[in-house]
Amino acid sequence: MFGKLYLCATPIGNLEDITLRVLETLKQVDLIAAEDTRHSIKLLNHYEIKTPMTSYHEYNKIDKAKYLVEQMKQGVTVALITDAGTPGISDPGEELVLQCYKANISVTSLPGPAACITALTLSGMATRRFCFEAFLPTDKKEKKWVLEELKSETRTIILYEAPHRLLRTLKELHDALGDRNITICRELTKRYETVYQTTFIEAMKRYEQEAPRGECVIVVEGKSIKEIQEEKNKSFDEIPMEEHMKQYESQGIVRKDAMRMVAKDRGISKREVYQTLLNSEK
Repeated sequence: MFGKLYLCATPIGNLEDITLRVLETLKQVDLIAAEDTRHSIKLLNHYEIKTPMTSYHEYNKIDKAKYLVEQMKQGVTVALITDAGTPGISDPGEELVLQCYKANISVTSLPGPAACITALTLSGMATRRFCFEAFLPTDKKEKKWVLEELKSETRTIILYEAPHRLLRTLKELHDALGDRNITICRELTKRYETVYQTTFIEAMKRYEQEAPRGECVIVVEGKSIKEIQEEKNKSFDEIPMEEHMKQYESQGIVRKDAMRMVAKDRGISKREVYQTLLNSEK
């Protein structure tokens, strides 16, 4: 009979933010796969958990996942934990989950802390729709592509960043997205937790004067639908009204309907379109 994989969420700072179910599972499984065993041993010692550990991280995730899958095929139960938060969120856990499914091994997730959700709820930003980008890519071309994609993102954006790269990332985001309202959450759940509501420009001024400390989550206001519509309307202003009309009429669209479509594109009334065309014919 096959074993099972348990994805166990662990505290992102405060050791008390762990569920009873996770504690019980960590005690009962045969093996704990940890992103950094030196880091995780502090948590296990705190709760007097004696379960054996093995390392599972970004640099061994392929081969180690194969090994763990083989162990589970022999009936071994495995708990996967990350350095902080929920396994599979911005860490190599997804590879092990995928290999388990391919091998028909059961996987279950024990919910708990996640820095991205904690920051979102603290941010004061819209929470109904959001996207999570984790860390921006290190590859320049990929980063440029991601930033370009984020320009028109209307959902609240959540990113992670290390303190020594925070200022650079804020500048890159500002250059790509323009100035936006943001919230920077630092040292979440820890003693010196701070939540800083600001803008890109103000945050850059601050961190040029003082070096940030602690892991940060940046929550960025999405682009408003109104702003997108205004930009779209403005782009049509560069096209003469007559040429705009011809674009639709050349498709076989009758003049009345073409005028209505032009008015919608430009964010003006059909009457204004009619008057402009009339004046141009004089």
